Amino acid sequence: MEVITVANNKGGVGKTMQCYQLSCHLASKGHKVLVIDLDSQANLSSTFNLQIHRTLIPEWLIGDVSIEDVMVPSEGKGDIHKNITVIPSSRHMANLSKLLILSEAEIRKEAGRKERLMKRRLEQAEGMFDYVVIDTPPMLGDELIMALVASRKIFIPTQAQDYSIDGLEELMDTFEIIKETENPQLEFSIIPSMVNTRRKIERQRLEELAQSFNITPPIRNLVQMQESISMRKPICKMGKKSKGRADYSELWESLNL
Repeated sequence: MEVITVANNKGGVGKTMQCYQLSCHLASKGHKVLVIDLDSQANLSSTFNLQIHRTLIPEWLIGDVSIEDVMVPSEGKGDIHKNITVIPSSRHMANLSKLLILSEAEIRKEAGRKERLMKRRLEQAEGMFDYVVIDTPPMLGDELIMALVASRKIFIPTQAQDYSIDGLEELMDTFEIIKETENPQLEFSIIPSMVNTRRKIERQRLEELAQSFNITPPIRNLVQMQESISMRKPICKMGKKSKGRADYSELWESLNL
Protein backbone atom coordinates (compact mmCIF):
# COMPACT_ATOMS: atom_id res chain seq x y z
CA MET A 1 0.00 0.00 0.00
CA GLU A 2 1.56 3.25 -1.16
CA VAL A 3 0.73 6.46 0.68
CA ILE A 4 0.91 9.76 -1.26
CA THR A 5 0.38 13.17 0.31
CA VAL A 6 -0.45 16.25 -1.73
CA ALA A 7 0.70 19.33 0.16
CA ASN A 8 1.64 22.97 0.03
CA ASN A 9 1.60 25.49 2.86
CA LYS A 10 0.16 28.04 0.44
CA GLY A 11 -3.47 27.90 -0.62
CA GLY A 12 -4.86 28.33 -4.11
CA VAL A 13 -2.20 26.29 -5.91
CA GLY A 14 -4.40 23.43 -7.12
CA LYS A 15 -3.78 21.02 -4.25
CA THR A 16 -7.30 19.62 -4.01
CA MET A 17 -7.50 19.45 -7.81
CA GLN A 18 -4.40 17.25 -7.89
CA CYS A 19 -5.78 14.98 -5.16
CA TYR A 20 -9.03 14.51 -7.05
CA GLN A 21 -7.39 13.83 -10.41
CA LEU A 22 -4.78 11.51 -8.87
CA SER A 23 -7.37 9.48 -6.97
CA CYS A 24 -9.61 9.09 -10.03
CA HIS A 25 -6.66 8.23 -12.26
CA LEU A 26 -5.52 5.45 -9.94
CA ALA A 27 -9.07 4.15 -9.58
CA SER A 28 -9.49 4.12 -13.36
CA LYS A 29 -6.49 1.78 -13.51
CA GLY A 30 -8.33 -0.68 -11.28
CA HIS A 31 -6.55 0.20 -8.04
CA LYS A 32 -8.39 0.36 -4.72
CA VAL A 33 -7.89 3.91 -3.43
CA LEU A 34 -8.43 5.39 0.02
CA VAL A 35 -8.77 9.19 -0.05
CA ILE A 36 -8.21 11.08 3.23
CA ASP A 37 -9.31 14.70 3.49
CA LEU A 38 -7.46 16.40 6.35
CA ASP A 39 -8.52 19.93 5.40
CA SER A 40 -11.34 21.36 7.53
CA GLN A 41 -12.66 23.19 4.45
CA ALA A 42 -13.62 19.71 3.15
CA ASN A 43 -13.39 20.73 -0.52
CA LEU A 44 -12.07 17.33 -1.58
CA SER A 45 -14.88 15.58 0.29
CA SER A 46 -17.52 17.67 -1.46
CA THR A 47 -15.89 16.95 -4.84
CA PHE A 48 -16.66 13.29 -4.14
CA ASN A 49 -20.24 14.36 -3.33
CA LEU A 50 -19.74 13.82 0.39
CA GLN A 51 -20.87 16.38 2.92
CA ILE A 52 -20.95 15.30 6.54
CA HIS A 53 -21.83 17.32 9.62
CA ARG A 54 -19.04 16.02 11.82
CA THR A 55 -15.94 14.09 10.83
CA LEU A 56 -14.47 11.53 13.21
CA ILE A 57 -10.92 11.90 11.91
CA PRO A 58 -9.61 13.49 15.16
CA GLU A 59 -11.15 10.66 17.19
CA TRP A 60 -9.73 8.09 14.76
CA LEU A 61 -6.24 9.55 15.00
CA ILE A 62 -6.20 9.49 18.81
CA GLY A 63 -7.55 5.93 18.77
CA ASP A 64 -11.12 6.33 20.02
CA VAL A 65 -12.70 4.86 16.85
CA SER A 66 -11.55 2.40 14.18
CA ILE A 67 -10.90 3.09 10.51
CA GLU A 68 -14.20 1.41 9.60
CA ASP A 69 -15.99 4.12 11.56
CA VAL A 70 -14.58 6.92 9.41
CA MET A 71 -14.61 5.42 5.91
CA VAL A 72 -17.47 5.96 3.44
CA PRO A 73 -17.77 5.05 -0.26
CA SER A 74 -17.41 7.81 -2.84
CA GLU A 75 -20.73 9.13 -4.11
CA GLY A 76 -19.31 10.15 -7.47
CA LYS A 77 -20.84 8.99 -10.75
CA GLY A 78 -19.13 6.37 -12.88
CA ASP A 79 -17.54 2.96 -12.40
CA ILE A 80 -14.23 4.33 -11.13
CA HIS A 81 -15.90 5.48 -7.92
CA LYS A 82 -16.49 1.83 -6.98
CA ASN A 83 -12.73 1.72 -6.36
CA ILE A 84 -12.67 4.88 -4.20
CA THR A 85 -13.29 5.04 -0.47
CA VAL A 86 -13.13 8.37 1.35
CA ILE A 87 -12.40 9.47 4.89
CA PRO A 88 -14.22 12.82 4.64
CA SER A 89 -13.53 15.99 6.54
CA SER A 90 -15.62 18.74 8.12
CA ARG A 91 -15.10 21.82 10.27
CA HIS A 92 -14.70 19.47 13.24
CA MET A 93 -11.11 18.94 12.04
CA ALA A 94 -10.34 22.27 13.69
CA ASN A 95 -10.60 20.46 17.05
CA LEU A 96 -7.69 18.14 16.25
CA SER A 97 -4.98 20.16 18.01
CA LYS A 98 -7.11 20.44 21.15
CA LEU A 99 -7.77 16.68 21.22
CA LEU A 100 -4.08 15.94 20.70
CA ILE A 101 -3.20 18.06 23.73
CA LEU A 102 -5.89 16.41 25.90
CA SER A 103 -4.73 12.93 24.82
CA GLU A 104 -1.01 13.64 25.11
CA ALA A 105 -0.29 11.00 27.76
CA GLU A 106 -2.10 8.21 25.88
CA ILE A 107 -0.45 9.20 22.60
CA ARG A 108 3.01 9.14 24.13
CA LYS A 109 2.37 5.68 25.56
CA GLU A 110 1.09 4.24 22.26
CA ALA A 111 3.00 6.01 19.49
CA GLY A 112 5.78 7.88 21.27
CA ARG A 113 5.05 11.07 19.34
CA LYS A 114 1.85 12.51 17.88
CA GLU A 115 3.55 12.85 14.49
CA ARG A 116 3.40 9.05 14.14
CA LEU A 117 -0.35 8.70 14.68
CA MET A 118 -1.41 8.68 11.02
CA LYS A 119 1.18 6.04 10.19
CA ARG A 120 -0.07 3.87 13.05
CA ARG A 121 -3.71 4.27 12.10
CA LEU A 122 -3.09 3.44 8.43
CA GLU A 123 -1.80 0.06 9.52
CA GLN A 124 -5.50 -0.80 9.87
CA ALA A 125 -5.87 -0.32 6.10
CA GLU A 126 -3.11 -2.72 5.01
CA GLY A 127 -4.47 -5.24 2.54
CA MET A 128 -7.62 -3.18 1.92
CA PHE A 129 -6.18 -0.61 -0.50
CA ASP A 130 -3.45 -0.24 -3.11
CA TYR A 131 -3.04 3.51 -2.63
CA VAL A 132 -3.82 6.13 -0.01
CA VAL A 133 -4.08 9.75 -1.22
CA ILE A 134 -4.03 12.44 1.47
CA ASP A 135 -5.13 16.06 1.05
CA THR A 136 -3.74 18.46 3.65
CA PRO A 137 -4.63 21.98 4.77
CA PRO A 138 -2.56 24.92 3.45
CA MET A 139 -0.45 25.30 6.57
CA LEU A 140 2.42 23.58 8.38
CA GLY A 141 0.32 22.04 11.14
CA ASP A 142 -0.21 18.69 12.83
CA GLU A 143 -2.18 17.32 9.88
CA LEU A 144 0.63 17.90 7.39
CA ILE A 145 3.37 16.60 9.68
CA MET A 146 1.46 13.38 10.41
CA ALA A 147 0.78 12.88 6.71
CA LEU A 148 4.46 13.29 5.81
CA VAL A 149 5.54 10.76 8.42
CA ALA A 150 3.02 8.26 7.04
CA SER A 151 3.76 8.78 3.34
CA ARG A 152 6.13 7.35 0.78
CA LYS A 153 5.77 10.31 -1.57
CA ILE A 154 4.76 13.95 -1.34
CA PHE A 155 3.44 15.78 -4.39
CA ILE A 156 3.82 19.56 -4.14
CA PRO A 157 1.69 21.55 -6.58
CA THR A 158 2.94 25.09 -7.03
CA GLN A 159 2.17 27.98 -9.31
CA ALA A 160 4.89 29.56 -11.45
CA GLN A 161 4.64 32.78 -9.47
CA ASP A 162 6.92 34.46 -6.95
CA TYR A 163 4.82 34.00 -3.80
CA SER A 164 4.16 30.33 -4.53
CA ILE A 165 7.81 29.57 -5.24
CA ASP A 166 8.96 31.50 -2.15
CA GLY A 167 6.58 29.43 -0.02
CA LEU A 168 8.37 26.22 -1.04
CA GLU A 169 11.36 27.02 1.16
CA GLU A 170 9.58 26.49 4.46
CA LEU A 171 7.87 23.34 3.23
CA MET A 172 11.15 21.88 1.96
CA ASP A 173 12.79 22.60 5.33
CA THR A 174 10.01 20.60 6.98
CA PHE A 175 10.41 17.83 4.41
CA GLU A 176 14.13 17.52 5.18
CA ILE A 177 13.50 17.37 8.94
CA ILE A 178 10.89 14.63 8.56
CA LYS A 179 13.14 12.69 6.17
CA GLU A 180 16.08 12.84 8.59
CA THR A 181 14.19 12.07 11.80
CA GLU A 182 11.11 10.00 11.00
CA ASN A 183 10.81 8.88 7.39
CA PRO A 184 14.07 8.34 5.46
CA GLN A 185 12.20 6.85 2.46
CA LEU A 186 10.13 10.00 1.84
CA GLU A 187 10.42 11.39 -1.71
CA PHE A 188 8.97 14.55 -3.23
CA SER A 189 7.89 15.75 -6.66
CA ILE A 190 7.09 19.37 -7.49
CA ILE A 191 4.17 19.78 -9.88
CA PRO A 192 3.87 23.16 -11.64
CA SER A 193 0.14 23.76 -11.50
CA MET A 194 -2.33 26.22 -13.03
CA VAL A 195 0.41 27.44 -15.37
CA ASN A 196 -0.23 29.99 -18.10
CA THR A 197 2.46 29.08 -20.63
CA ARG A 198 1.66 32.17 -22.70
CA ARG A 199 3.01 34.46 -20.00
CA LYS A 200 6.73 35.09 -20.28
CA ILE A 201 7.13 35.67 -16.55
CA GLU A 202 5.65 32.25 -15.75
CA ARG A 203 7.93 30.54 -18.28
CA GLN A 204 10.87 32.27 -16.60
CA ARG A 205 9.73 31.15 -13.15
CA LEU A 206 9.45 27.58 -14.40
CA GLU A 207 13.01 27.73 -15.67
CA GLU A 208 14.19 29.07 -12.30
CA LEU A 209 12.27 26.36 -10.47
CA ALA A 210 13.82 23.68 -12.66
CA GLN A 211 17.30 24.94 -11.75
CA SER A 212 16.70 24.17 -8.06
CA PHE A 213 14.38 21.14 -8.23
CA ASN A 214 13.39 18.27 -10.45
CA ILE A 215 9.95 19.32 -11.60
CA THR A 216 7.25 17.37 -13.42
CA PRO A 217 5.63 18.40 -16.69
CA PRO A 218 3.32 21.35 -15.93
CA ILE A 219 -0.46 21.36 -15.66
CA ARG A 220 -1.85 24.29 -17.61
CA ASN A 221 -4.51 26.68 -16.31
CA LEU A 222 -7.29 25.46 -18.59
CA VAL A 223 -11.03 26.00 -18.33
CA GLN A 224 -11.41 22.21 -18.44
CA MET A 225 -9.75 21.93 -15.04
CA GLN A 226 -12.41 24.02 -13.31
CA GLU A 227 -15.13 22.26 -15.29
CA SER A 228 -13.78 18.95 -14.07
CA ILE A 229 -14.30 19.99 -10.45
CA SER A 230 -17.63 21.75 -10.92
CA MET A 231 -19.10 18.84 -12.94
CA ARG A 232 -17.49 16.20 -10.70
CA LYS A 233 -15.99 14.65 -13.85
CA PRO A 234 -12.31 13.66 -13.67
CA ILE A 235 -9.97 14.65 -16.46
CA CYS A 236 -9.24 10.99 -17.24
CA LYS A 237 -12.88 10.61 -18.35
CA MET A 238 -12.81 13.54 -20.76
CA GLY A 239 -12.37 13.11 -24.53
CA LYS A 240 -9.10 11.97 -26.02
CA LYS A 241 -8.63 15.39 -27.63
CA SER A 242 -8.85 17.13 -24.26
CA LYS A 243 -5.80 19.32 -23.56
CA GLY A 244 -6.27 18.75 -19.83
CA ARG A 245 -6.26 15.00 -20.32
CA ALA A 246 -3.05 15.29 -22.33
CA ASP A 247 -1.40 17.32 -19.55
CA TYR A 248 -2.33 14.82 -16.88
CA SER A 249 -1.38 11.81 -19.01
CA GLU A 250 2.11 13.27 -19.35
CA LEU A 251 2.22 14.00 -15.61
CA TRP A 252 1.21 10.50 -14.55
CA GLU A 253 3.70 8.96 -16.98
CA SER A 254 6.49 11.07 -15.50
CA LEU A 255 5.53 9.91 -12.01
CA ASN A 256 5.23 6.23 -13.05
CA LEU A 257 1.59 6.06 -12.00
